[in-house]
Amino acid sequence: MFDFHTHSIFSDGELIPSELVRRAIFNGYEAVAITDHVDFTNMEHVLAGLKKFELRDEGDIEVIIGVEITHVPTAKIVKAVKKAKDLGAELVIVHGESLVEPVESGTNKAAVSNPAVDILAHPGLISAEEAELAKKNDVYLEISSRHGHCLTNGHVARISKEVGTKLLLNSDLHSPDDFLTEEFAQRILLGAGLDHGEVRRVMEENPKELLKRIKKHF
Repeated sequence: MFDFHTHSIFSDGELIPSELVRRAIFNGYEAVAITDHVDFTNMEHVLAGLKKFELRDEGDIEVIIGVEITHVPTAKIVKAVKKAKDLGAELVIVHGESLVEPVESGTNKAAVSNPAVDILAHPGLISAEEAELAKKNDVYLEISSRHGHCLTNGHVARISKEVGTKLLLNSDLHSPDDFLTEEFAQRILLGAGLDHGEVRRVMEENPKELLKRIKKHF
């Protein structure tokens, strides 16, 4: 299992980073990214704290230090992404236009227009034009297992298949109950309308490709 979207107590998650990673190891994860919610007010604090994490060298799991840029005005997303990268974020997610949160219109487009963004999280009713931009700029689109955000998984999968945009499955984990199993992850993807070959690509090939890209830069 790979999960590139989780939250610790550095934002609105329930687990300290050590327990989050320990539970990920227990659940058989190969890699996990801690991507707490940030804007300009807390970015330094979150990344400075996560950089102190001392379980990264255990060898049982790849731990990635990242951020989820959340509810930042669209005109400031480029600045926020650059700041996160400059502060050492290995992975940058942008909080997409989920149906269940009042995200500013235009956030999806601002995110997928920026090649420095790695993942657009729960992109809601993303348009074909936005998916094309994501493909062009190598931004992954997220299929989410999180309640509410998952409502548009079928739409995201369909648009992505039509355009050829790469997909990832992430949990958007906030609590111990959010850890995924291989079986449940497969069922989520099949339920979104992917076939078995596409499920394998989303669960194995795409995460490994992204992990390789992260390691190349860090």
